[in-house]
Amino acid sequence: MTIQKRLNAFCLAAFIAVTPFTVFADAGHDHGAASSAAAGSGQPRFTAISETFELVGVLSGKLLTLYLDRADDNSPVKDAKLELELGGVKLDVKPRGEGEFEAALAQELKPGMTAVTVTVVAGQETDLLAGELDLREGAQTDVSVGSRPWKKYATWLIAGLLTLALLAWGLRRMRAYRINRLGGKK
Repeated sequence: MTIQKRLNAFCLAAFIAVTPFTVFADAGHDHGAASSAAAGSGQPRFTAISETFELVGVLSGKLLTLYLDRADDNSPVKDAKLELELGGVKLDVKPRGEGEFEAALAQELKPGMTAVTVTVVAGQETDLLAGELDLREGAQTDVSVGSRPWKKYATWLIAGLLTLALLAWGLRRMRAYRINRLGGKK
């Protein structure tokens, strides 16, 4: 194997090693991330987690959308029934899809912390989940949506600089090899 082929293989391996790979949610597991990102990250959210279930609630005006998954494998819970109490008021929860539910509020919630309790009944499993919905002025609602785009660019910049450095190192090595092989300066 010539030095040029070794250099090419090394640069390719280094580039693959530093290239960031992005993982996207599969269909049915994005929990409306695309639609909520388009609507903005200003929608208040809450989470309630137990050993069996994970529940995420997204409030949009008077509509509360709920997403229920299994905690162990993040799969949507099929044929579950929810009993929701929001700020001491029981709400009627209707299934919207597999692992998706919605509840309509009679009036918009007042600013402040609102207690959320949900009873989940799925087959033989029953669980009580609790959380809080923060509607205070300036409360951070969703950190994951629109998270730090500079990290993506910084990673690509570092990968590019590393590739250029490896290329320069390889060219110097190749030049030194040719000089030593030919027995003098050229």
